[in-house]
Amino acid sequence: MAQQHGIIVLFDVENALRTRSLDGNTYWFDNMKFLGSTGEGTGDLVTIVPGTYFLDGSQATEQVLNWLPAALGSIPPTVPRNYLAERERAHDQRTLQQLAALGGEGDAGGAELTRLKQRVGKRPRKQASGRGLTATKLLDVTGSTTNSAAAYNYPAPVITDITGQAVSEKIIYPAQYGSPDMVYDGWYWAATVDTSRPGVYPYTVHVQLHELVEQNDEMVWQSVDLTCESSLKITSDPKRNAFTGGGLGVLPLPAVPPAG
Repeated sequence: MAQQHGIIVLFDVENALRTRSLDGNTYWFDNMKFLGSTGEGTGDLVTIVPGTYFLDGSQATEQVLNWLPAALGSIPPTVPRNYLAERERAHDQRTLQQLAALGGEGDAGGAELTRLKQRVGKRPRKQASGRGLTATKLLDVTGSTTNSAAAYNYPAPVITDITGQAVSEKIIYPAQYGSPDMVYDGWYWAATVDTSRPGVYPYTVHVQLHELVEQNDEMVWQSVDLTCESSLKITSDPKRNAFTGGGLGVLPLPAVPPAG
């Protein structure tokens, strides 16, 4: 079975949108630090990819990279995709119940009515067919509605392509795949790796962020396309057993279970 490498790309979306650059606003992590990956938690990650040869020199299986984007200071990607929709529905229900309770209070309910309107959150001012129109309320990182332009939860970053030297030299073969994973909405980028050519190979990740802007008296999500760089290092070390540190084979279990 191919070894799976997970690569998390954490984006500081707010700063990236402000500077229109991912330089200094991207933090990389992978699950291969114990085998030699460097630059964990920085923008200079080099992912180690051990060779796919057994100790006897025979060819082993390929290895696979999986990229998982996330936004810094945002709702964690570990919650289901419908989390925001569920929170919006809960806020609507509570607001309707409180509006119903205001019935018959006359002018005394004016202040409370204003507060409830603010609680509903920011919405588009009118319906239109423009692309990217905000169809939902703004939520902060706790899932509560907000009117603050500085505290709302940004949509998850979207990887749109992977290019660069590692791709052009056919070291990796990236593509977008679907799965029933509820966390990432079933879509993710992955690539198989040709580990027969040791070396360091940079690659470029194309990312689409979204910012909320007012346009023609409407609030719309405007896409911003940016890129960031990383590298993978392929070694000629053979595959080894993570339990024993030696070659692949039978684990050193005792022949007879201990008494008692």
